[in-house]
Amino acid sequence: MGRRLCSLEGVGMMLEFYKGKRVLVTGHTGFKGTWLCRMLLLAGAEVTGYSLAPEEGADLFALSEIEPKIRSVIGDVRDLAHLQQVFDEAQPQIVFHLAAQPLVRRSYQEPVYTYDTNVMGTVNILECVRTHPCVRSFLNVTTDKVYENKERPEGYREDEPLDGYDPYSNSKSCSELVTHSYKKSFFADGRCAISTARAGNVIGGGDFAKDRIIPDCVRAAQAQTPIIVRNPFSIRPYQHVLEPLYAYLMIAQKQYEDLSYADYYNVGPDERDCLTTGQLVTLFCERWGNGQRWIDMAEKDAPHEATFLKLDCSKLKQVFGWSPCWDARTAIEKIVEWTKVYLEGGDIPGLMDQQIEELLHRMETEE
Repeated sequence: MGRRLCSLEGVGMMLEFYKGKRVLVTGHTGFKGTWLCRMLLLAGAEVTGYSLAPEEGADLFALSEIEPKIRSVIGDVRDLAHLQQVFDEAQPQIVFHLAAQPLVRRSYQEPVYTYDTNVMGTVNILECVRTHPCVRSFLNVTTDKVYENKERPEGYREDEPLDGYDPYSNSKSCSELVTHSYKKSFFADGRCAISTARAGNVIGGGDFAKDRIIPDCVRAAQAQTPIIVRNPFSIRPYQHVLEPLYAYLMIAQKQYEDLSYADYYNVGPDERDCLTTGQLVTLFCERWGNGQRWIDMAEKDAPHEATFLKLDCSKLKQVFGWSPCWDARTAIEKIVEWTKVYLEGGDIPGLMDQQIEELLHRMETEE
């Protein structure tokens, strides 16, 4: 059994706001959703999760041991009637919308499912928020890929055009626009604060997804084979998963307390952590040791993926005084630490709590 915290001591002052709050998280069985629920549990929130069942195989949701501590509902965000029922029963005060079909390559294979989940799923969630006055704060988590990507070196700002290229990116652009429309059409009276968070590429312990670079690194290291890198020169804004989750919690809290904070925010790393995929994998190999290496194996006729993408996060920094605290090297260290504890059958819930505490302490001592 994993370690349990009995109080907020050591967890961070920011999370005290969530003690006793009724919080609903869509996509709670996923990578980011599981880490977010773990943070909310440490804060003493009353958490309801709504998501598809975890995929077969390694499962962070099960490893985290949070299911007995929350109300976990298996459901599809495309099912409005079921969502309405869950909202009726949970009466959430704060809603984090993370549920999505999140993979670019899968979006080429299943574009209808991707749009249905990412666009109509957002409509359904917002319709539930509209019809439930209990909700005071709503945050839609989208992606850095919502912007019209001109492959430029400068980071994109929140006021620039939204026009993702591939079905995944474009569906998240549409999810943003749906949120904007609902905000203007139904929440102008201020009864619920509505924001979106456009996050960069998140990495961290417990991500077992296909077609993501860090899980590919971990699988290759386990098998003691070279890591296959499709696009070693692509530049992405990489950050540890706990960094944006802290920002999401901060945005949702601040806009709950003061409607003026409701807006659209980029959430990403500092400039130095916009790395090429090759640089990131090199950091992993160095930290993993055991002679781990990677090889460049570009695919012929591969579906289009952006080669250059950065975010300008100055708005989030100016409004909230926020800044990321773990650089890419530290993020990789935390991933390798998590993975080796997992492979050794160690205390995953305890390690998750420890890493959460470390980030919260660092964030709050630097404020």
